[in-house]
Amino acid sequence: MAASNCAVEPPRVLLLVPARTYRAADFLAAAGRMGLDLVVGSDGALPLGGHPVARVSPGDPAGSADRIMALGRRFDAVVAADAPMLTLAAVLAERMGLPHNPVDAVIAAADKAEQRRRWFRIVPATASQDALRRAAAEAGFPCVVKAVSLSASQGILRADDPAAAAAAARRIRRILAAARRPGHEPLLVEQYVPGPELSIDGLLTGHGLTVTAIFDKPGTPDGPTFEETVLVTPSRLPRPVQAAAIATAGRAARALGLSHGPVHAELRIGQRGGQPRPVMLELAARSIGGLCSRALRFAGDQSLEELVLADALGRPAAAGRPAARPSGVLMLPVPRSGVLRAVEGRGDAIAVPGVTGLNITIPVGRRVQPLPDGDRYLGFIFAEADTQEDVEQALARARERLRVVIS
Repeated sequence: MAASNCAVEPPRVLLLVPARTYRAADFLAAAGRMGLDLVVGSDGALPLGGHPVARVSPGDPAGSADRIMALGRRFDAVVAADAPMLTLAAVLAERMGLPHNPVDAVIAAADKAEQRRRWFRIVPATASQDALRRAAAEAGFPCVVKAVSLSASQGILRADDPAAAAAAARRIRRILAAARRPGHEPLLVEQYVPGPELSIDGLLTGHGLTVTAIFDKPGTPDGPTFEETVLVTPSRLPRPVQAAAIATAGRAARALGLSHGPVHAELRIGQRGGQPRPVMLELAARSIGGLCSRALRFAGDQSLEELVLADALGRPAAAGRPAARPSGVLMLPVPRSGVLRAVEGRGDAIAVPGVTGLNITIPVGRRVQPLPDGDRYLGFIFAEADTQEDVEQALARARERLRVVIS
């Protein structure tokens, strides 16, 4: 009798990738290691090798979904590689009958104004300068003025008095216009929360939030701008504080209606009655941005992107903390506006003991802007060591060896 020749087809995943993202290469590499049949949907040209590409537009989720459905192909999962594709991924998963977050929950999670429950004021685009000053005074000084739709610390400023709040609002309006955001978008004014900052990455399932990483953020600025620089994991905060922060992030996800897939939560540890109290800053229905996930490795040398893809395919999520020594990433801020001419000293930086990688992500010759006006980091430095303190020191020494030339 002839042997059966029934080969098992690999899972087919639709990966939605915005043209402007750091995340494409890492998701493609993860899909390749997992042996997935990958179809890529994008709104622009990407270095995708031989992967099929379907043209989609994040600004037209209904029309894009129609085009994908017209392909007549079966997909086992739909995954958004970065924030602009989250709504389209939810729309497609709904049409395909795949596990997904409700579309309105994804939209709410992308709007910071929808997330706030305390210490905030929403200021419409039509509000006068006097109305803005009143909203800031009601929130309490110091306060934070921010755009509701931007990310990566873009469009966020601290104000210590009414005049500074009005000036911050004018500057953020210019940033929104440059980013081509809708002119009717409101601003958010909330009370500034002092204290250490942390981020939580995890995967939502029917059993709740499975934490994949908790990052401390040593050296987070107190304002007027809030560019992130160093992330180190595992967290050094006391276990009860971490547990409270995880519970807060889980409640925030449920309050938004999220129940499936990756989340990335930002919190500060404030004080109430002399006791530490986690305060939600914001939560996104995606994993950590930039190239920061490269600081993480899990059991079996899996990447965070592999965990996200496996979770989308219904495979059990890897619980617990990364299976590695303490590690971290330093996001190199753009120091000033101008044209990037060179980043010198890379060899010296990568030679620092503990440093495991260095990626400059803005090409030479490109015009750059620092945060909060710009939306890109210059690059990323990665380190691993026996202690979190050694990780921080390695990242700091590597940064000192870089010389950024901007004209």
